[in-house]
Amino acid sequence: MSEAPPPQRRSPRGQGTSPRLAFYGDDFTGSVDVLLQVARQGWAGRLFTHLPGPAALAEAARGCDAVGIAGIARSIPTGRLEAEVRPVLSALAALEPQVLQYKACSTADSSPQVGSLGRALEIGRALRGDQTVPLLFAQPDFGRYTAFGHHFAREGETVYRLDRQPTMSSHPVTPMDESDLAVHLGRQTDLAVAGLAFPAYTSADQVTQLIRSSDAAALVLDALGEEHLQLLGRAVLDLGGFAIGSGGLSHALASAEPGDAGPVPAATPARGPVLAVSGSRSAQTRRQIDAAARAGWMTAPVLAAGVREQALAALAAGRSVALSSDDADTAGLTPDEILPALARAAADVVEAAVRAGVGRVVVCGGDTSSRVTTLLGVESLSIAANPSGNVVLLRAHAPDPAVDGLELLLKGGQVGEVDLFEQVRTLGSEA
Repeated sequence: MSEAPPPQRRSPRGQGTSPRLAFYGDDFTGSVDVLLQVARQGWAGRLFTHLPGPAALAEAARGCDAVGIAGIARSIPTGRLEAEVRPVLSALAALEPQVLQYKACSTADSSPQVGSLGRALEIGRALRGDQTVPLLFAQPDFGRYTAFGHHFAREGETVYRLDRQPTMSSHPVTPMDESDLAVHLGRQTDLAVAGLAFPAYTSADQVTQLIRSSDAAALVLDALGEEHLQLLGRAVLDLGGFAIGSGGLSHALASAEPGDAGPVPAATPARGPVLAVSGSRSAQTRRQIDAAARAGWMTAPVLAAGVREQALAALAAGRSVALSSDDADTAGLTPDEILPALARAAADVVEAAVRAGVGRVVVCGGDTSSRVTTLLGVESLSIAANPSGNVVLLRAHAPDPAVDGLELLLKGGQVGEVDLFEQVRTLGSEA
């Protein structure tokens, strides 16, 4: 294949109009992770909840190192990806970012039928040229590793091969039966997907040359630790163009050229009782809700009769509330109906609670997060605090004064310690 000339490296933020990174996130919680990863390296970022007009997007690009748009591609049929993804990637590409990232889950959630990363690869290459696309899913600080093309994911204290990881091997929508990412993604496209294992390189320049000289449409990149991410981030920045990957890729890019934005706060002042709602059916979220119950929270299934009124009464009395997605309350629903039903019910309770003055909300699950932010009229999100690890508290920006400034924790199913909800409730308090 022909080699494109290397792009010029960008000047520091504020000396140009193009962001270093523009990204589309294939779900809300994953999009938030990009904001956190780059913020830790001093990059200023802004995440839009939908595609804004060209002027608003360009204005954000002038003030940020990273600009993103949260989407829903991970959960929709592959036949709808063109309409969902192409307009957003086209608008982001028009900003002429150094790197255009399709942000995917660190467990490569996708299949030929739902949320196809192969289709995303095809769309991205069509927009940014036919150069080989780097694929980096490893995120070591989150227990995600790629070695010799095979992907591994931690659950609890154990690291499993992806096709044996308890949650992903039995995922209700995209169960993983293959750990070789080139094989997994190759099932989703006619384009050639290959791998670049870390024994083949020792420097960023080597990675750059190996990717440029590859005949494959995309290359899965190995990474087991921070040293690999820094090397790969430098290489992908130098290559420019389109890339697909997790928050590990975002971290790698920012760590290669740290910015000058201030440190991320660890806390904001306490906001009173907290509402947590779950559309996630992961075991870790279930454990977190059980822990909240032991700490004195009101807990109930989000689909239970009368739960909205019960939750509002508890919150008004100063008691925090966690609403779960229990299996018993989804009886009679088809698999395609379960997640939308949970998300609708959760969003309804959140809207009522925010109107009643609740200032901090935890939302579990990508689809539920999307519905909640949409219902509330949130236009964009920025980071308010990073209490620990990959847990990030967001500040909502919205025209409605009741919503503007709301603090949101949009949580993937497996994110956070067992006592996460109590950590969020007490964050910033004197006690």
